[in-house]
Amino acid sequence: MNGVQQQQRIEIKDITQVPKPQESTAVQPRDASIKRNKIYIRSVRGKIENLRRYTGLYFLLMFLALPWLQYNGKQAILLDFVQQKLHFFSLTLWPQDLTILAWLFIVAAFALFFVTAIWGRVWCGFMCPQTVFTFLFVWIEEKTEGARNKRIHLDQQSMSKQKVLKKGLKHSLWLAVSALTAITFVGYFTPIKPLLLQLSQLNIDFWTGFYIVLFTACTYGNAGWLREIMCTHICPYSRFQSSMFDDDTYTATYNAYRGEGRGPRPKRLSQQQYKSKGLGDCIDCNLCVQVCPTGIDIRNGLQYECINCGACVDACNGVMAKMGYESGLISYTSASNLKQTDNQAVNHKQSSLLRPKVIGYFAVLLVMTGLLIDSVVNLAPLDLNVIRDRNILYRETPNGNIENVYTLVVMNKTQSAQQVTLSTEGLSDAKIRGEKVITIEPNQLVKHPITIDVNASVLNERITPFQIKVMNSAGEIAISEATFFGR
Repeated sequence: MNGVQQQQRIEIKDITQVPKPQESTAVQPRDASIKRNKIYIRSVRGKIENLRRYTGLYFLLMFLALPWLQYNGKQAILLDFVQQKLHFFSLTLWPQDLTILAWLFIVAAFALFFVTAIWGRVWCGFMCPQTVFTFLFVWIEEKTEGARNKRIHLDQQSMSKQKVLKKGLKHSLWLAVSALTAITFVGYFTPIKPLLLQLSQLNIDFWTGFYIVLFTACTYGNAGWLREIMCTHICPYSRFQSSMFDDDTYTATYNAYRGEGRGPRPKRLSQQQYKSKGLGDCIDCNLCVQVCPTGIDIRNGLQYECINCGACVDACNGVMAKMGYESGLISYTSASNLKQTDNQAVNHKQSSLLRPKVIGYFAVLLVMTGLLIDSVVNLAPLDLNVIRDRNILYRETPNGNIENVYTLVVMNKTQSAQQVTLSTEGLSDAKIRGEKVITIEPNQLVKHPITIDVNASVLNERITPFQIKVMNSAGEIAISEATFFGR
């Protein structure tokens, strides 16, 4: 009997489902092998769009202004490949200090992971150079060719004088912005004032000119032509950024509970009357698709192409305001906040930051930031490298002493001239022949030859390890290991 009852039990399952969105007619850039349809981005106004524009403008101004900053009469930020030095205000890094750059890149990476875990792909939508320059180029396109519908109509027209003039003006402005970007970028690696003087005189070297042309072409191609392809198919971040998400990550999200079923409607009936007819709040105007820089339909759910720029949020809120509906049909919210309440409402409860991914990324970020700060604070002001004379191991003097010849490479990593004194440790009766006091200019290195003389009678081994030291007036020391060869 019990066996029969067990067989007759019906398993109870939770069948609550989010309403399935209707099939979208928007072009989805899913496969690079499919012929690309040009995306005509529609302009939009709103709070998020204003924030994005001001953020992008700030980035552009910073990018253009930083190479012009001066510190102690020199360019404050300069990555000098010729001299193999990175200048950052009072800090100068040499190839020996590349670990600091490694820590810096690791800190930047985990800062990005931390922000992504909380706010999604917000870096891509607001601060990524590709996005900033793409929106700048789209703005130029709007000013020269008109709004979205006019641009579509212009492209469909046969060639005419008006079309040539508009297209020519647009591409000329694109190239001008690209050239300015390239010159500024090269100015981070070559002192920008001499660079502009050379350009004005048409007297630049081959490689400088080559990189200016290269970066001009890259900016023009990426922001003018590739655009969303860079975000969806070339940049690897779009492919793995969702692995940093959890149910509490804020992304631009469509509320299917409110929106479905979607459909157009006149404004003469009330919202409740339309709901009784099976219509949700989405009027299927497709504005959220038209304003999207990657051409996706946010109503299809989370997609790797979404850069979280919020253009769809502003567009939808504008439509909701015109219809007299509550805003937030598309909003920045999380999966855990998007809950069914009377089949339409969204719970906008603040997500907790005490989540495994957020805590993990923040902990690693703190550790890496501490290591970076420690590396910078404890950066040695002096550096010493000892190079033996390769022509001869040792030589004997007439009085029976043994001589070894070395070249000292002494670096001054400070912003002031340093006077250092040479000495040895671990080598009995050693005498330094040559100048024992060296003056080194700021952020420079000197190669200083010396000869060390030792009485042969005190050498117990054929090879004796010892140390050569340099010390400045503040008592700061740099030490290098060396070896002394005897007979």
